[in-house]
Amino acid sequence: MTKFFVDSILDAPLDEFALATRQVVCSAAPANFAGIAAVALADVALDGSDFTKADGDVSGRKTTVAQQATVPIDASGTATHVAYDDGAALLAVTECTSQVLTSGGTVTVPAHDAEFGDPT
Repeated sequence: MTKFFVDSILDAPLDEFALATRQVVCSAAPANFAGIAAVALADVALDGSDFTKADGDVSGRKTTVAQQATVPIDASGTATHVAYDDGAALLAVTECTSQVLTSGGTVTVPAHDAEFGDPT
């Protein structure tokens, strides 16, 4: 049985994700936009140029978020998640490698991707 989505269907959620204007390194997963403030350790502004769409690694589509280097750390704590927002809503949260951060230092968030596979 053949199953198929055109790229534009899989691109729609990736286009929404690419509206993120901020990447926030967090000490826990925020439940909503207001909750980001309580867990934020470091943040950096993003724009559309930080997101690149392409074919998925195995199938489907993906968007790669560019590396964000030397992001100033605003609060000390252990980073466990990275959140994305558009200034009004929480758009996405992902886990990251746990790392102790110290206020006044910097952190680099490596490039990473969000991917939607073709239907199975």
